[in-house]
Amino acid sequence: MEDLVAVILAYKAGLVFLWLLFLFVLERVFPAAPLMNGGGWFEKYFPVRVRRNIGLWFCNLILSPLVVIPLTAWATAHIVGWRPEFLSGSVGFIFDLILLDCLIYWWHRLNHEVPFLWRFHEIHHLDMNLDTTSALRFHFGEVLLSAFMRVFVVIIFDISLISIIIFEIILLIATLFHHSNVRLPDMFEKALSLVIITPAIHWIHHHALRHDTDSNYGTVFSFWDKIFRSKSARQRTVGMPIGVEGAQDKALLQLLTRPFKRKKP
Repeated sequence: MEDLVAVILAYKAGLVFLWLLFLFVLERVFPAAPLMNGGGWFEKYFPVRVRRNIGLWFCNLILSPLVVIPLTAWATAHIVGWRPEFLSGSVGFIFDLILLDCLIYWWHRLNHEVPFLWRFHEIHHLDMNLDTTSALRFHFGEVLLSAFMRVFVVIIFDISLISIIIFEIILLIATLFHHSNVRLPDMFEKALSLVIITPAIHWIHHHALRHDTDSNYGTVFSFWDKIFRSKSARQRTVGMPIGVEGAQDKALLQLLTRPFKRKKP
């Protein structure tokens, strides 16, 4: 098992990076909606908002080996050990993936419904245009809170390290995909949306209208929003404003400090 974990970890970063690069190029060749880019080659591919998103991502890359990975490893070494025999092997693995995605749905929903959590999650939503780099844009405070939440989930639900690693790969691939600005054939996207979250579904979640922002919480599977009645009936349109209702995006330093400032009444 340790050898399998080592192999997956060795290929994880490369696989996710190649998927990111593929979508990053594809959405600029076949965009679903115009991106707010400046003139020139560099500004076309790396405008200010993209550089800002990458800056937030680098903050979290530093946290990963220092906090996130050690916390996860510690949690998997202290699991309760309640699992019955039938939840082992491939059945247990599938159970873990479905359970983790359901728990991510609820954690995401809490990030919108609990004001303290929204302070950090709002940084992700302040992006006023969507592409693959939006999937990298999270405040380090949210990453830390998610890491501590995962400790309790892993211990209580007796989730193995291999399940967590594979789910994280699936989660990253899915998140990059549904934040992307890739133009997909309508019939193909509709077919995908029956099972997984697609860009058209998730873009409603980033609509700069709070009623829509507080909907479509799913990350991998699309059926959670139907089951828990949080699916928006709105359809994506090309001119749909993206961001937080009544707010504008900020500079990188302002984004990092914004959750810690007192909100004006």
